[in-house]
Amino acid sequence: MTHIIQESLAGQFLIAMPALNDPNFALSVTYICVHNQDGAFGLVINQSFDSVTGKTLFDQMDMPAVKAAENQTVHIGGPVHQGYVFVLHGRPMEWKASLQISDTVAMSNSTDILQAIASGVGPDPCMIFLGCAGWAPGQLEAELAENSWLTCPGNDDLLFRTPLEERWEKAAQSIGVDLNLLSGVAGHA
Repeated sequence: MTHIIQESLAGQFLIAMPALNDPNFALSVTYICVHNQDGAFGLVINQSFDSVTGKTLFDQMDMPAVKAAENQTVHIGGPVHQGYVFVLHGRPMEWKASLQISDTVAMSNSTDILQAIASGVGPDPCMIFLGCAGWAPGQLEAELAENSWLTCPGNDDLLFRTPLEERWEKAAQSIGVDLNLLSGVAGHA
């Protein structure tokens, strides 16, 4: 079955509606990296591991790391491919496996970017993730039709500089929505 994508959501945020009770996505903000007829791929940007730090990650990869890299937060990117490392970052964007998402944001998952981050010469800003979020063809569109998500344009300030615990509400506020006033019951005219 062919799914027609009206408009790609790549470079935008998905904001979980208050009634979304999937523990992987409750109160989450997901940055969409890819959205096409084959499905969608994104990274949850407001959840992090308590027990996994940059030090843990770089030690497991046998990469010596500078103190700043050891202190790097490792984010829970989503429930898919939890053993894979992904990096959302600004410039430079020319790593071995980079996907430019916008003029200022790329996603990479190659060893060279991780070595650069560990050495203290990686891109700035950057966020490290374990795992990702994925949707089969038509799945995200169905979830949007069910009012599981709001969408809003991506912006670097929310992505890289807003504290994690503020991102869900700030993303909604960026489109004029007060999440406390939303009903968990969907309606269709």
